[in-house]
Amino acid sequence: MIEELLMAVAGAAAATAVYVGAAARVVKQYERGVVFRFGRLRGEVRPPGFTMILPAVDRLHKVNMQIVTMPVPAQEGITRDNVTVRVDAVVYFRVVDAAEALVRVEDYKFAVSQMAQTSLRSIIGKSDLDDLLSNREKLNQGLELMLDSPAIGWGVQIDRVEIKDVSLPETMKRSMARQAEADRERRARLINADAELQASKKLTEAAHQMADAPAALQLRLLQTVMAVAAEKNSTLVLPIPVELLRFLERATPEAPRPKPAPQAPPAPPPEPLPPVEDLTGPSVDPSS
Repeated sequence: MIEELLMAVAGAAAATAVYVGAAARVVKQYERGVVFRFGRLRGEVRPPGFTMILPAVDRLHKVNMQIVTMPVPAQEGITRDNVTVRVDAVVYFRVVDAAEALVRVEDYKFAVSQMAQTSLRSIIGKSDLDDLLSNREKLNQGLELMLDSPAIGWGVQIDRVEIKDVSLPETMKRSMARQAEADRERRARLINADAELQASKKLTEAAHQMADAPAALQLRLLQTVMAVAAEKNSTLVLPIPVELLRFLERATPEAPRPKPAPQAPPAPPPEPLPPVEDLTGPSVDPSS
């Protein structure tokens, strides 16, 4: 009888072990457990740790509560200023209500992916090319609002949306490169013209200063000669400005000019001859 009792105890222990093994579940720290009993949702969501369910009655579904990084495939569209572009993005989202994520939508990851692609096409058509290239922060906020509105009803929260890359056609890239080059050339010319204007003003002030003090021009010439001679050149070209010649001309006293020789008075014109009288008379015809 003791053997039968021991066998019964052993059988009960084995059955208990099998039952516990079938009913025991472990939910990880980043997961939540959702229990369905005969297909109906149980009210409570199982927290992380060890939990028990009824075998063959309950079904435990574990939902990951970590942030999911989902890349959005590149979408091709036409911007508001009629430029064809390809834009790809990345969506960061997480589940905030495990029960809603399982009940409200069949596959919340696929639903978020499709919604992100549709919203990205919509935001491309509503934006200009300059906004896609330089004002991405505003577009990211618009995409986040478009995704967060329907996702909150699925128990999903959109944390962040980022536009990764904007691909342009080669013709558009060349046009933008020519535009940027022309803009840089324009700025270089404006800077050069401004420098020339400032230099001309300074040269004008220097010219007025040298005109008031002519000796300053000679000093400037000597400084130039010293700067050229410091390079150990074998040939020295010395320019002589016209102002220096005028200064030397004014500093040199004028020599007395010789008086011109007296000129003879002009000869009187010849007197006209008197008229000659015709003494031959009229001509006679010999045949008469």
